[in-house]
Amino acid sequence: MDKSNKELGGWQAKQVRDTFRLGYWTAAWLVTMAAAKFGPELVWQSNELISSLAILINLGVGFGMILANKRCLEGMDEMQQKINLEAMGLTLGVGLVVGLGYSGMNVNNLISFDDEILLLTILMSVTYILGIFAGHWKYR
Repeated sequence: MDKSNKELGGWQAKQVRDTFRLGYWTAAWLVTMAAAKFGPELVWQSNELISSLAILINLGVGFGMILANKRCLEGMDEMQQKINLEAMGLTLGVGLVVGLGYSGMNVNNLISFDDEILLLTILMSVTYILGIFAGHWKYR
């Protein structure tokens, strides 16, 4: 019995480490995204070289975040993986359908404002969170 508790504890510790690692990568990605977005206007006065470097750094950190997310998913038990993958599938579908519809409305001048990727990002984030909650509710 003592051995199984140690194994479970090790699994839980790894899950916590992977989750924190994903949190750090996500925070770093958000910071580099903000720097790439607002830096040219507020800090380096539209210097193209610095702006290009900021975008490349953001892309690199973004790929690190993707790998951290993959590692976090691999460390989950089968039920957690199923819930997360279903939520991700829902998010991808909603993002594609709504995003392309939104873009089509903008191209055809059916909306009076510019389409903003931020709105789609918010929609996808909310969809993912709701998908996680729905999955936990479904499999409780």
